[in-house]
Amino acid sequence: MLDGVSVIIPNYNYAKTLRLCLEAIYRQTAPPREVIVVDDNSTDNSVDIASGFPCRIIRTEKNSGVAAARNVGAISATGDILFFVDSDVVLQRDAIAEAVRHLREDDSIGSVCGIYAKAPLIRDSLLEEYRSFQAHYWRKSSVGLVSVGFFSLGAIRRDAFNEIGLFNEELWQTEEVDYGYRLSRRYGLLLSDRVVGSHDDDDKLIPLMRKLFRRARLRVPLYLGRRRFMTGFETRERALGVLAAGVACAFALASLYVPLLSMVAVLALIGFIISDAGMYGFVWRERGVAFLCYFTVIHYIVALAVGAGVAAGIISYFASSRFRGLYDKPAAVEGGHG
Repeated sequence: MLDGVSVIIPNYNYAKTLRLCLEAIYRQTAPPREVIVVDDNSTDNSVDIASGFPCRIIRTEKNSGVAAARNVGAISATGDILFFVDSDVVLQRDAIAEAVRHLREDDSIGSVCGIYAKAPLIRDSLLEEYRSFQAHYWRKSSVGLVSVGFFSLGAIRRDAFNEIGLFNEELWQTEEVDYGYRLSRRYGLLLSDRVVGSHDDDDKLIPLMRKLFRRARLRVPLYLGRRRFMTGFETRERALGVLAAGVACAFALASLYVPLLSMVAVLALIGFIISDAGMYGFVWRERGVAFLCYFTVIHYIVALAVGAGVAAGIISYFASSRFRGLYDKPAAVEGGHG
């Protein structure tokens, strides 16, 4: 019988949303046993905000990344369920109750991850609306058993966490992908649209492109080393869409010298859209044609950034043995309760 939920909130300079995050946790229909805020050496007033709530605060000596912060919280937690939620996510009132229900109903499920709402937590720009719609649809269309984790909003059984081990602290951008792959080899990893949170997402294009470039590059050794795509979310079709975006760009540039090549660019662009046609249909129904046009242009630019990251990752994979071994399994859990 699962007994008690420990909510673990890694935080680094998210005073903007931390209060909203904590307020939502203390309003849950299924209150957690404990709430642990792991402040990863913030330089803002995050700790002052957390101090206004009846939570336990753990401060790290240096900024070590979200994987390390989650590990610190998990090792200190006492509940049989570890519920990870990032400090820029605000849970719907029944999120914890729904996650616990899934875990109690099926012993084969080791982890339940949730999806983001389609509206951003705080609307700072039109780009943030694009990002929220895209993230919502990709998760919503992938509900069921998956092999990629979303531990910005996800629960893990303590016994499963003890068996799988810690998050890989060497991974600052892809620790969730790695952990989901490791966990899904032994347990069911359920993505549920009954576990929902609103997210304060990216609101500026250049930082978003940089982040996605880095994440795409760091995924390469995982995919090439294990020779398989993730189940759900990052599908083979979406990977082909990224390739089509790159082909369209290359042939559009080449058509400046050989005009007939523009037809290849057009066909590749059509392929890019077809690769995720359901998403564009969803955006059209929700927001109409004008926003769909904006959304499509931004998604194409984002796909080019992802494609460039993949290309850089392939080069790094064959040039660096350290890069190829990036996803070696980290140490097992020590000192955890269970």
